[in-house]
Amino acid sequence: MATRGRIVAAVASVVVAWLAVAVGVNGGGCEAERDRVEALPGQPPVAFAQYAGYVAVSEASGRALFYWLTEAAAAAAAATKPLVLWLNGGPGCSSIAYGASEEIGPFRIKTNGTGLYLNKYSWNREANLLFLESPAGVGFSYSNTTSDLKTSGDERTAQDALQFLISWMSRFPQYRHRDFYIAGESYAGHYVPQLARKIVEFNKASPYPFINLKGILVGNGVTDNYYDNIGTVTYWWTHAMISDTTYKAIMSSCNFTSANVSRLCNRAMSYAMNHEFGDIDQYSIYTPSCAAAAAANATGRRRGKAAVLRFKDTFLRRRSFGYDPCTETYAEKYYNRPDVQKAMHANITGIPYRWTACSDVLIKTWRDSEFSMLPTYKLLMKAGLRIWVFR
Repeated sequence: MATRGRIVAAVASVVVAWLAVAVGVNGGGCEAERDRVEALPGQPPVAFAQYAGYVAVSEASGRALFYWLTEAAAAAAAATKPLVLWLNGGPGCSSIAYGASEEIGPFRIKTNGTGLYLNKYSWNREANLLFLESPAGVGFSYSNTTSDLKTSGDERTAQDALQFLISWMSRFPQYRHRDFYIAGESYAGHYVPQLARKIVEFNKASPYPFINLKGILVGNGVTDNYYDNIGTVTYWWTHAMISDTTYKAIMSSCNFTSANVSRLCNRAMSYAMNHEFGDIDQYSIYTPSCAAAAAANATGRRRGKAAVLRFKDTFLRRRSFGYDPCTETYAEKYYNRPDVQKAMHANITGIPYRWTACSDVLIKTWRDSEFSMLPTYKLLMKAGLRIWVFR
C-alpha cells in the first residue's frame, strides 16, 4: 500500500505541474519558435522543420533535458504523421550521438565533423522524430546540482522523461493527442517501457489525458539481468572473443540472479574486457574498429583504467560496403563546435565539460536498476499498447 501511495502521490504532483503549464498553452508557439533551428553548419537544404533546446524537469535541482525535433520530411505531412520519441541507452549515452547521427535521424556526419549529409533511410520519412538526451548529464542535458550526476537511476530518469513530455507538449501543443510512440535500443530497454508505464499511470490519473501513447519499440534491449548476462558472455565465448578459461571463470564466479557482483566475478569480467577483447568492437565484431578509439582504449589499459561495459548501441547491424567505424569520433568533433552548439541552442549555460557520446560518470555510478522488465511488459500489454521488440 505504501508503494501504491507513493505512485499516486507522484502522479498527482505531475498532474498539478501539467495544469500549471497548461494555462500558458497559447504561449507555447512563442517558445517553440525560439527553439527553431534555421540550419545546422554544413547542412544540406531540407524541407522539414527542426527545433532544439532545453526543457526544465526539476526547478529545485536545476535539471534540464536537451531535445532535437526533426519533423516529417514532407512539410505538409508533419501535421498528420505520428510523433516518435527516440532514446539511447548506456545508461549515459546520447540519443543525438547515436540515434540521430548514426541510425534513424535525417543526417549523417561527414569525416572529422566537417558537415552533414542526408540519410536516405531516415525514419522522418514516416514520422516526426524527437531525440532526447536523457538523463541529466548525458550530452547537452545538465543539472545545476552536481551530485545528480552520481545519483541517477531508472526511477528518476523515467520521472524526468515524463515531466519533459508534459512540458514539451505545452510548448508544442500541436503534438497533444497525436499518435505517439516511444522507441529505443540497448539500456533503453529499461527507459522505454518504464516511461510508457509512467504515461499509463499519468493518463489514468489525469482528467484530461493528452499523451496519446499507442505503442513502444525496443531494439536489442536490456530486458532481464539473468538472461541478458548469460547471453552476452556466451556470445563472447562462442565468437572467440574470450578464452575457454575466462568463460569458465565467469560462469563459475558470477551469480547472474543477484544484483551484487562478487570480487571474483568482477575480476573475471574485467580480465575479459581489458586483456582478451583486444581492439575488437564487441558491438560489430566483423568490421574494423576506429583507429583513434582503439588508441584511446589502449592508452586507458596502459594507465590501468578498468574497462566499462557500455550498452550504448547494441544493434548487431548489417554493415554495407563503406561502413565507417569512426562515426562516434566525428559526432564528438561536430557537436563540440561552437557554431553547431549556437545553431542548436545548446550548452547555453556553459557546461563545464565537453560534449561526449557517453558519460562514463553516469555509467559507473548508476543507482537503481530494475532486475527484469518482463513484469512491466505484462502491464503494458494489459493496457492495450502495441509492443515491438526486435533484434
